[in-house]
Amino acid sequence: MQPRNMSMSGVVDLAAVKAAQEAKAKAEQARADAARQGDGGGAVTPASLVIDVDEAGFEREVLQRSTEVPVVIDFWAEWCEPCKQLSPVLERLAVEYNGRFLLAKIDVDANQMLMQQFGVQGIPAVFAVVAGQALPLFQGAASEAQIRGTLDQLVQVAEERFGLTGLTVDGDAAPDEAGEAPQVPAGPYDALLEAAVQALDAGDFGGAVQAYRNVLSDDPGNTEAKLGLAQAELLQRVQGLDPQQVRRDAAEKPGDVAAQIAGADLDLVGGHVEDAFGRLIDTVRRTAGDDRDTVRLRLLELFEVVGGDDPRVTAARRSLARALF
Repeated sequence: MQPRNMSMSGVVDLAAVKAAQEAKAKAEQARADAARQGDGGGAVTPASLVIDVDEAGFEREVLQRSTEVPVVIDFWAEWCEPCKQLSPVLERLAVEYNGRFLLAKIDVDANQMLMQQFGVQGIPAVFAVVAGQALPLFQGAASEAQIRGTLDQLVQVAEERFGLTGLTVDGDAAPDEAGEAPQVPAGPYDALLEAAVQALDAGDFGGAVQAYRNVLSDDPGNTEAKLGLAQAELLQRVQGLDPQQVRRDAAEKPGDVAAQIAGADLDLVGGHVEDAFGRLIDTVRRTAGDDRDTVRLRLLELFEVVGGDDPRVTAARRSLARALF
């Protein structure tokens, strides 16, 4: 049941929240079962971290995939001697970084249009695409230390600004120095997760938040707990709000970061996903410094509530990239 002091129509359906969590849990279980049976269950292999891309596959292999992982583009040609030195380094680092970026190799002789679209003046030239936004990295020869520094910055920006944590790579659990495989976090967490859902149903959002945090303290990668925590925190934030006052403040104070964030929370709880995302992206465009960072972080939290696979999140990530860059 909903707490009496929320007094708003169209709030998040807790039954739908529970159903979404159960679906996530089933998907996680299916992946775990597949892994035990020797099937990657959606994970990529190290070899697939380096791909050849042409004009026909650019949108699918680069633009679309850049909404889940940074894509580094290596513009090269067979006749280019510096390319023959740089490309193997990039390929080796793509495997070493273990899914934190994807390397797309583009032969400029066969893909002149892509070369022109990126404004490539000479090769080798290396760009990145993050959330649909192209970023120049470097051109010409570079030392491995310089390349690593650039890639580290790219990975950090992709994670901190857009929540892109990369791809899961099959076989990435290597033995430790004693020859033993790393320990998997203890589980299962059925009792804690069920307690969190029951707290949500009862309107005890603080209790739900704590229950999900208890799971994540032991298993930081637990997908169901991450989703549940984001939803519980959202519901906790809007619990004591006066919807009419929030909407009035958001309309009258477009430059007030707190008012726009509260308005976006209320939009999302009411099911107006695009409105919530659009409000915060517009606020990102109008702000700078700490204010901009505060808005960006809240937007990433709302992405977690909706789910990274939702096409509205994918579109919003691209819009956020354009607003930031």
